[in-house]
Amino acid sequence: MDKLLAIKTFLEVADAGGFTKAAQRLGVATSSVTRLMDSLEASLGTSLLTRTPRKVSLTDSGIAYVEQVSKVLDDLAEADESVFDSGAAPVGALRVSVPSTYSRLCLAPHLAAFLSEYPRVLLDVAVSDQFVDLAVERIDVAIRIGSAERDANLIVKQLADNPRYVVASHEYLERSGAPAAPADLARHECLRFAYGGGYRARQVWAFERERTEERVDVRGQLLSNNLDILFEAVIAGRGIALLPEWLVASEIRAGRLVRLFETFQARPQPGDAVVYAGYLPNRRQSSKVRAFLQFIEPRLKSRLEG
Repeated sequence: MDKLLAIKTFLEVADAGGFTKAAQRLGVATSSVTRLMDSLEASLGTSLLTRTPRKVSLTDSGIAYVEQVSKVLDDLAEADESVFDSGAAPVGALRVSVPSTYSRLCLAPHLAAFLSEYPRVLLDVAVSDQFVDLAVERIDVAIRIGSAERDANLIVKQLADNPRYVVASHEYLERSGAPAAPADLARHECLRFAYGGGYRARQVWAFERERTEERVDVRGQLLSNNLDILFEAVIAGRGIALLPEWLVASEIRAGRLVRLFETFQARPQPGDAVVYAGYLPNRRQSSKVRAFLQFIEPRLKSRLEG
């Protein structure tokens, strides 16, 4: 018995729910599929499938076996691709993780050009604001915003700076008055990004100028872990927000938002946040990862500079 063929056939039977349908998918006789499944069960000493006239279903052992052998085949395919991917020409699947708002504004506009330049790459973009495990989710490269020091287990590459601006709408400033100094924010409605700890968690915005730092406790009615939510609220005049330059620069230029405290460097939590890429050490030789980073880095930097 060809064990690898038997496993692949078993997975097809499990997915199809029957021998005949699986045989049609594989282009073989139904009797061949039946004999192969009998041989696989005999070699394992247990029943993987429950056979009825209408349907073939998985036993408890079969369900567990599907989960285990699926991982084995995925790992085998990944191992094959990693060898194939070490060549000069990028080819195959490339899975990229990226935060939602950043993907929409900064990454998505360049993907068509990337696909045109690398027609043999199959791009899979996973949009998520969660801090995903690259190994578990099988991510080739993750674009992240924050301190790269938290990714000590990854190879990291800075792609762009991430300056933040304190902004408010004309409507809000006319209604509530403009804060003259960062300390005045303690008396204003601040729209806060959720870094964890819940609604009542203390949040401090830090302002630095000429090597002197000032820290201000901020509070407000709205807390969210989504930048689009905060952006829409500040546009609607609901308060003052500390948001990344790449999100608000166009609104400032258009006059819809006002940047406050321009002579200060502002940040919402300790540590410098940048836009960076992270990937596992086993992707070090990947021509797809290398091509993607070489393509996207100058475009992300030029967007910031522009």
